This record gives sequence, structure tokens and C-alpha cells, in this order.
Amino acid sequence: MPGVPTWLKDRSVESLVHELARVAPDFAGGNVVLHPWIEQSDPKWSSGSATIDERFVVKFGWSELAAQRLWHEIRVLDALAPERTSLRIPRVLFRSDDPVILVTELVPGDPLTSEADVRCRPHHVDRTATELARFLSKLHEPGVLSFVEGALDPLPAPMPQATTDELRQGIAQWIRTDQLETVRTWCDWVDRVQGVPGGRVFVHGDLHGYNQVWDLDEHILRVVVDFEHGGAHEPEFDFRYLPSQGTGMGLLRATVAKYETLSGRTLRITRVMAWHIRTMLGDALWRSRAGVTLPDGGTPEAWVDELGHRLDALDEEIDGKAPDADDWLSAP
Repeated sequence: MPGVPTWLKDRSVESLVHELARVAPDFAGGNVVLHPWIEQSDPKWSSGSATIDERFVVKFGWSELAAQRLWHEIRVLDALAPERTSLRIPRVLFRSDDPVILVTELVPGDPLTSEADVRCRPHHVDRTATELARFLSKLHEPGVLSFVEGALDPLPAPMPQATTDELRQGIAQWIRTDQLETVRTWCDWVDRVQGVPGGRVFVHGDLHGYNQVWDLDEHILRVVVDFEHGGAHEPEFDFRYLPSQGTGMGLLRATVAKYETLSGRTLRITRVMAWHIRTMLGDALWRSRAGVTLPDGGTPEAWVDELGHRLDALDEEIDGKAPDADDWLSAP
């Protein structure tokens, strides 16, 4: 294991090809195509990926922080090797620490986006929920956490895009004035929910739809990618993106039910929604500050309205009854 991983001097095909020729000549002669990148001055975003001959995926960083995050992912993937865990994760073909480079197989498929046809037919929702529940129940097994902790000590806990204090202080200029008190009330509720510690398993940490590769015709999850945020957290953390998948809460409800059956573990929808609030509002906040378009062309105002609809739709699961909004927001 290296003392300090090194990184590329810049994000260019020339730099990547040069380093591949030096450390991984077997992959240096192919056609390298860089993936799109969001312009950011923050060094944590100084990472990138590319394809080689439409057969391989190569990830790299061009800052110290990005290199450290990618090295963390490499160590996680080594600990989660499919022959040990049977997880649907990328097969590592090459890894380097000087500079930090990861090459994996390219698995063809599509992401699970909010527009995926999982929302169209009940049996599609059921199949998708089954696939997600199988992956997550296996990922969250105690033995998996032991494998990773044995390889990475200490094992960090991933965090969502913003704290509630950051949301209270920063979201006002991006939403309507009539929404501000609602958001502040949500943040107060999140603080109460998360003031009580949850469980501890190994989590992917960033399981949004674009980190999943699907055969959408058969509704089969082919592989889950991007483990840079993998760490120890409560299981509900890996469900935080699901409320925004498809329409309504059908996929979330079905996935939770199947997960509980497979894992023997009970999930708290309250905790899922607390993480979902921080995730969605935090995503809207940093993207708005950076001038980056929100996914699916949304706006912070629209996202707040959508969050309200989701919370209303989950009144019974959140509180065990069907209260008024003010009632569940005050629930412990």
C-alpha cells in the first residue's frame, strides 16, 4: 500500500495515455474517450473516467484529494472481490498507485433514471425492487463489513451533500420565500430523527441510478459501480435516492419490503426520508451555487415541492398512522 498516492498532472487524453503507457501498456494502445466532466474548482471533483475501445473503463484523478478517493475505491473493490462476496461489482483488471488508476471491464447497460420504465407496469417495479433488495441485503451482511474493515482501518462513514445547518443558511436564495419555513421545519425534523444513532453495515454510500447498470428490457441489475464513498453507515443510507425513482413511492415501498424479508432486518422509512431530504436539498444547493444544471432539468423550487408530495405520500410509514403534515413533522 502506498504512503501517498500520486495523480495525473491534468485531465487530458494525452496525460492519461502517457501514464497508461508507463504503468499499464496492455491498455495504452486503444481508443481513449473521456467522459463528460463538470467544471469545478474544488479539488474533490478533480477526478475523471474514460472508456478504452468501448471495452474497458479507466478512472483517474488529477488532485491529491481525488487520488485518495479513488485509492479508497480500489481498496474497497479489492475487499469486496466477487469471488468472496458474490456481489455484482466491477471486475478489476488493473490498479496503480503511482499514479492512481483503476481499469475495470465495461459492462453494457443503462442507468436507472427517474424516466426508466420501471414506473410503467407493476411487474416491472416488483422485478426492479427484487434486484435492488438482493444486492443491498448481500452488501449489508455483517461479514461484508468485516471484510472491508479488515482491509481499511479506519473505515469512514459517507455523508450526504449537506448538513442541515448548511441547508438552513444557504438554500433561501434558491427557493421561493413561501417554501423557506417548510425547509427549516424539515431540517429540524431531520435533526431529531438523526439525533438517535442507527445501525452499522457496509454501505455503497452513493447509490443513485447512474451508479447502477441495468438491462432494462429484462429488469436485471448487471453491476453497481463507483464505490468511492463506500463506508460504514446505517442501512437506510443506501435507500436515500429511491424516493425519487419513478413516480410515487412504489419502488421504495417494494424494495424495503423485499429487503426486510431477505435480510431479516427492519428498516425505518423515517430515517430513509431524513437522509433523502438532506440528499435532495443538498444536491440542489451545491449545483445551484456552482451553476450546474439539476438532473432532469429541475429547479430547487420544484424539488422542494416534490419533496413535500413524497412526504405526504408516506405519512403512514413515517408515523405509523395517517397524521396531518404538522403532526408527523413533530414526531420523535
